[in-house]
Amino acid sequence: MELIREEKRERAVFATKLGAIATTVGSAVGLGNIWRFPYEAGVHGGGAFLICYLGFVFLIGIPLLIAEFVMGRGTRSNVFGAYRKLSPGTRWDLFGVLGIITSLIILSFYTVVAGWTAEFCLASITGELNFATEEARHEGFMVLTNGGNSMIWTNVFIAFNFCILIGGVTKGIERASNILMPLFFLLLVVFCINSFFLPGFWEGMNYLFWPDFSKITPSVILGALGQAFFSMSLGLGCMMTYASYFNSGSRLGKTAVTTSILDTMVAVLAGVIIFPAVFSFGLSPSAGPTLVFEVLPHIFYQLPGGGIWSTLFFLLLFLASLTSTVSLSEISISYFCEEKGMTRGKAVMVSTLITIFGAILCALSFGPLAGFTIFGLDFFNLFDYVSSNVLMPLGGLGCSVFVGWFVKRQFIENELTDHGKYKFRLLKIMVFFLQWICPAAIILIFLNSIGAI
Repeated sequence: MELIREEKRERAVFATKLGAIATTVGSAVGLGNIWRFPYEAGVHGGGAFLICYLGFVFLIGIPLLIAEFVMGRGTRSNVFGAYRKLSPGTRWDLFGVLGIITSLIILSFYTVVAGWTAEFCLASITGELNFATEEARHEGFMVLTNGGNSMIWTNVFIAFNFCILIGGVTKGIERASNILMPLFFLLLVVFCINSFFLPGFWEGMNYLFWPDFSKITPSVILGALGQAFFSMSLGLGCMMTYASYFNSGSRLGKTAVTTSILDTMVAVLAGVIIFPAVFSFGLSPSAGPTLVFEVLPHIFYQLPGGGIWSTLFFLLLFLASLTSTVSLSEISISYFCEEKGMTRGKAVMVSTLITIFGAILCALSFGPLAGFTIFGLDFFNLFDYVSSNVLMPLGGLGCSVFVGWFVKRQFIENELTDHGKYKFRLLKIMVFFLQWICPAAIILIFLNSIGAI
């Protein structure tokens, strides 16, 4: 195992510990925090959902995140190479292939939604989102997201993604994260301050932070479990890939806890932003997926300087989307470079072209391909369903079982303690969770997502 860490001395690493944290937090933070968390919390009763979510982040999310960190930093390899090096001659590397395929499928529909954030940002500036009625808001959303518009703005977003990726690990990804993440958190703080002055602030805070334990049902528990898993980008290899760029002095346990806390904080702050606004204007917190793209613009335009608030909010979403898609893209790029011998530029180009092809299919699902379905789902919803409900849980299950049962305990301990330089007292507990608790939880997520329970 010692040879694994010495094999690629010239491999790129993040220049600073701050850069490593910024990139991993940027990978975890995305539409799942600002778009999905508020509507999931709204549908599942606010505070009751939050309590369950926080518990699962620490019980399930952190052990899985540490497992990916151990594999990535310990092997200094892409997700496919990590499995292959730790278990040569077996077929565990198929989980690496699974991660690469899953990331490309997610990029296909994720970049479409990310393109909407750029389009809605411009539409906020021009006042196109200022609709008076619910019907007008829905019609406006459908016009803005039709197939033609989606294709244009998806490709605009992919171009931003490309420009960061082509710069490489240090000058591209790390440098962009060091700029984008502080700006992202600054915008979060600005919106939270604004929420404090809304008339529905305390009602929104009560809804989010004061749990009604009678609302904790199996549906709420499973919803919170799934949100904790998906919001941290687990089961793909994002964190494994980024950890392969960590330097030897990075404390993996501490970095995993810091990443988890900051990722969770973003989700909670998104609730602080959204729920006071919803209650201030007498709207329902359980509006579902339309909450961000249809309901919030209507709310912002009722505030003084509404166009500015709407523009800043969709800029916030755009930044969150960009840091996530960069990490998703890096999974396949590192594979193409290390396993197929491609140059960085060629690998970025191949990954981008695959993403564009899938994204066109998903974008046209809101236009000419709307009537074309597979198992009753258009391309957009099919890619979303298969990746989120089948492939990601399967990838997370594979990582948990592999590290918990098959990776040598000494290798795990060496990575978590940097060969004895630091102490990690929770090793036995973490391995126990990876062996039993995490797999059981992931199986529940999978059964719930396919409607089996």
